[in-house]
Amino acid sequence: RFRSVRFGTRYNASGAPAAAVAAARNGKAREKTLTMETLNPQVKAVEYAVRGPIVIKAGEIERILQEGGKKPFTEVIKANIGDAHAMGQQPITFLRQVVALCTFPELLDSPSFPEDAKRRAQRILQGCGGRSLGSYSASQGVDCIRQDIAAYIEQRDQGVPSNWENIFLTTGASDGIVSILRLLVSGEGRARTGVMIPIPQYPLYSAAIAELGAVQVNYYLDEDNCWALDVHELHRAYQAAKQHCQPRVLCIINPGNPTGQVQSKKCIEDVLHFAYEENLFVMADEVYQENVYAPDCEFHSFKKVLYEMGPEYFNSVELASFHSTSKGYTGECGFRGGFMEIVNLDPEVKAQLVKLLSVRLCPPVAGQAAMDVIVNPPQPDEPSFAQFHKEKASVLGALADKAKLTEQILSAVPGIKCNPVQGAMYAFPQIFIPPRAVEEAKALGMQPDMLYCLRLLEETGICVVPGSGFGQREGTYHFRMTILPSPEKLKVLLEKVRDFHIKFLKENSALEEPQCRVQA
Repeated sequence: RFRSVRFGTRYNASGAPAAAVAAARNGKAREKTLTMETLNPQVKAVEYAVRGPIVIKAGEIERILQEGGKKPFTEVIKANIGDAHAMGQQPITFLRQVVALCTFPELLDSPSFPEDAKRRAQRILQGCGGRSLGSYSASQGVDCIRQDIAAYIEQRDQGVPSNWENIFLTTGASDGIVSILRLLVSGEGRARTGVMIPIPQYPLYSAAIAELGAVQVNYYLDEDNCWALDVHELHRAYQAAKQHCQPRVLCIINPGNPTGQVQSKKCIEDVLHFAYEENLFVMADEVYQENVYAPDCEFHSFKKVLYEMGPEYFNSVELASFHSTSKGYTGECGFRGGFMEIVNLDPEVKAQLVKLLSVRLCPPVAGQAAMDVIVNPPQPDEPSFAQFHKEKASVLGALADKAKLTEQILSAVPGIKCNPVQGAMYAFPQIFIPPRAVEEAKALGMQPDMLYCLRLLEETGICVVPGSGFGQREGTYHFRMTILPSPEKLKVLLEKVRDFHIKFLKENSALEEPQCRVQA
């Protein structure tokens, strides 16, 4: 019945260890090593609303529709995530041409590809081991791509110097953000690192802070002032946090996600002065720098503003800024390309960063190639410029129109308040939820805006994310939606939201006048 193998362990005919079989016969199944009780508690603390319960429910409804099930709608519109291509945006031709040439160099002999695309692909391939995109790059990224990024930053910032050796290619911006946080988190108890993040925030930050065991320090954006950042609020949050942790990091998202605001130059100066005075490391998430729609707004990089504040600031404030292939006008999320630039990092710490990055070998080289095209697009004297310029202007122009449409329709709905979408790809409207619905949500053990978003999904097929997943002031409720659907689909989406909201208010018999409650 049993056969012997080396080291004296006995196995039965099916290959199971004899001891395990005996234990099973005695009614004692082997216990799992990894259970919810033994799981790393910091992993359990991680939440990521953008792909949370609402999205899981949306997937279930999609499967029901595909199998012929009946719903009050024919499709699920996923407005929960900033995935441009999934929403129908077409790739930028020049970017895909260069990446295709890098991936399949035999195409370099094809007359179907323009010469400027071929030149870029050849340059990138020369920087790759074996002239192949399939080779590992240096942990920091391909050198020539890092050099192109530094040149792009200098041009963007009107001559502010950029050292390519301070550029690190990353697996999307998220990878760089988490890598910098890993360097910064230390200490125990009241000495534990505090990380200041805006509320509302992009859930990557709260998730990474929880996973790393740091302390989340909330500072609230001013919704009544188009989600502006008030330096007095920074001081309040900093002083309160010092009672239980050591604030060492200040995170800024500009243009904002989920709030869509674009910070003014004066605001950025105030933030950098605050960071200088309190000796904080600044993390500037600038992945939406191309996405500015409001005519009275302009993107200012934190690095450029820091430089203009003078040497005392520029030579001392530690800054990491982040960019990505996933947003802008390209929307190339799947390539997972990104970069970060670091300023004033201690040389020995920089060596530790390189060591940390080397553990994951290198970012995807195809993503690095895509990032190179974004920072080194066709120039006016090159054959691809006219088509490239037309495609880029079309994408950004359509986003600007959709940003305005979103604000106009939502702001006209009783019980909804929507600030102007100045930039990025999202609206974050505040919604009035009647007390009756609030009580119902509490009885079900969920946040009121979660109940609202679930009802919206089940009745209309529209998938948005509850504001509670991003953080919001107590007593206020929101949801985040992208403005990425086609203009036709976005108009349908917004009208469905309007009709649902009015119906929701009536069903819950709001005795008071529907209005947004904003806590000062």
